[in-house]
Amino acid sequence: MSAVMRSTGSVTLTALLCLGTLGSQAANAGGRGGEGHENTTPKASGSATGDGTLYATAGVVVFDRSRNGGGESAGPVTSASGGWAPPACYYAPKYTPAQMQTYKESIWAVESTGYQWDAEQRDTYVNGHPYKDFNKDRTGKGYWWDAYVTPGHEGDPAASTCTKDTFWVDKGAPPPADVPEAITPEMLAQLAYVEVRVPSTRVDLAPAGTTKVNLPTWAWLDTASFKPVSVTASVPLLNVSATTTAEPVSLRIEPGTADAQTYPASGVCEIAGGRIGEAYTRGRAGETPPCGLRYLRSSGAGSYRLQAVLTWRIHWTGTGIAEPRNLPDGTFGAGQDVVVQEIQSINR
Repeated sequence: MSAVMRSTGSVTLTALLCLGTLGSQAANAGGRGGEGHENTTPKASGSATGDGTLYATAGVVVFDRSRNGGGESAGPVTSASGGWAPPACYYAPKYTPAQMQTYKESIWAVESTGYQWDAEQRDTYVNGHPYKDFNKDRTGKGYWWDAYVTPGHEGDPAASTCTKDTFWVDKGAPPPADVPEAITPEMLAQLAYVEVRVPSTRVDLAPAGTTKVNLPTWAWLDTASFKPVSVTASVPLLNVSATTTAEPVSLRIEPGTADAQTYPASGVCEIAGGRIGEAYTRGRAGETPPCGLRYLRSSGAGSYRLQAVLTWRIHWTGTGIAEPRNLPDGTFGAGQDVVVQEIQSINR
């Protein structure tokens, strides 16, 4: 499923191609449980345009990662709210009438789901109870909706909640009221949250690498590397989208030993004036750093593993949503070794 796109028109074309590919794969039952249905997940794919713009597809959802964080050290944020996760499954357009016919008839031809089930399905989608001839008379006026399992949640028990049979939705019409898992801008924002990547958090230290017992060590971040990042998730077939943005707000320093003191005492350095901490300059050795730490004991022959964890405030806007709405803060950090030596002195 190619996902190289440059404009809204080509995005829609790609999504339609994706829809057709999924519709022709009879083995993909879209995550529905029960007799004759497999819990399968659409495969994600992606590529880049000539100017480096990154896109990816997962089922009918298209991700624009062109404003995402990058680099080998970049990684996903972890929700600061324990237990938070995006929807494990959701409903969205999957088949045109012709694709629905191909999909269903390929299952019935195998005769592996039993005569009774096949007969009930034909009655539902062919014989007019309630759909007739796969709704082919409404071709171009809507889509068959089915369930998708969010990549990474294939074994999640919550993914088994999307058990409703494939249903029809006209273009521009809301999905049935009894389908709470139908895709919405908020769900798209949550799916985009998982795609956000932020740079690794390695702080600058002074002294760098090796410090001394009881010597204040300054810590700061090059804020040029920590700008807001965002990912947009959309369903072009529905003309809905959401953009999830992550902005750095604070740095938490974990010295790697209880024998240390942090500045400030909480160990959390807030962003102030667009920066986190201050770069050390000559002549300030006697000052208390606005962000940093002081080790109280030597690391001996080894080192302490300092952890620097950056907190990112995450919010989203989307179709029909003018003001930003919050999602759980995310964190991402990295470790670095710090050697702490005793200050040696000679008594005469």
